[in-house]
Amino acid sequence: MKKVLLAGYFGCENLGDDAILLGFIEGIRQAGLEPTVLSGAPEETYRLYGLSSIPRKDMARFRQAMSEHHALVFPGGSIFQDVTSVKSAMFYANLVREAKKLNKKVALLSQGVGPLSSFLGKRAAKFAFESADAITVRDPESIRTLQSLGIKATPRATSDMAFLLPTVTGEEGGFQVGSMKSVGLIPRPHGRPQEVERLFADLSRLLFENGYMPTLIELDRQLDGPLIQSIEKAQGGKIPSLRKLTTPMELQKRLLRMDGVISMRLHGGIIATTVGVPSVMLSYDPKVSAFASEAGLPGALPMNSLTASRVFDVFQTMMKQRDQVAEKLVARREVLRQQAMLNIEVLQNCVR
Repeated sequence: MKKVLLAGYFGCENLGDDAILLGFIEGIRQAGLEPTVLSGAPEETYRLYGLSSIPRKDMARFRQAMSEHHALVFPGGSIFQDVTSVKSAMFYANLVREAKKLNKKVALLSQGVGPLSSFLGKRAAKFAFESADAITVRDPESIRTLQSLGIKATPRATSDMAFLLPTVTGEEGGFQVGSMKSVGLIPRPHGRPQEVERLFADLSRLLFENGYMPTLIELDRQLDGPLIQSIEKAQGGKIPSLRKLTTPMELQKRLLRMDGVISMRLHGGIIATTVGVPSVMLSYDPKVSAFASEAGLPGALPMNSLTASRVFDVFQTMMKQRDQVAEKLVARREVLRQQAMLNIEVLQNCVR
């Protein structure tokens, strides 16, 4: 059995990134690969998922582990970007550099590449992708970004590893209050904080006034929690919320009991799709628009000058056709799962 060391934003209290990790683990169950995770919280990663882990920023431990593994694998996410900080791209490129020093294989799978605007960020990403032994991407924009960096190889387009999450079971419709249908709202920090706060506060009010029960959902504990509190304050009162969920499976079970989702976060929409719940996506990045199109959802709404009434109108239209949208979504979900499994095939060819 070949050992692979997994790198990404894992164990950092982000349910989207942990969904990528767990989808990958599900995908390799029959692949003859033994994973070790670079985690922000190794003990918690082991406790929650039973996965062997080491501290993600302990370079001495990383080098030791890398010498004992066959390959360094990046299962996905938007890690080669410089929007949050150029340090992200530089950190992961350095892991690639250390792995190649040890003559290890490097697989960059289901990558969401960019945005990259800085010289250092572009240089780091170019080095990593030129050094990789296998590359797949999850959206067309990532291919264009790599081409703009001068990467000669044409990467294979696949799907996000989170589509490989195991199926969960549970009762639907558990969050209704009387005749009110439940709607998950998944915000994320972007641009001017007040604009996101006001948008979701107004949207919560519109939903409630029209017979829906809005529920704010936290995907990133460090970033989304404070934002949700600000949205509640802007709305002028308490809005039901789901916070401090510890695993993607918990989120799947909660979403399964909702009628629809309105999400800024990519993995809010993806995880909802894994349980067949349709979403209206609010796009701050081309990757969000690409997902909505691939999943057969309503066209993602650009965040620029977006109003709550506009979002509600699109959501209301979707809900009038919910059964048809959900049926189409389930069919597309299977296609996206099959595309995600291509990542595992590429990895097996890389490490054989």
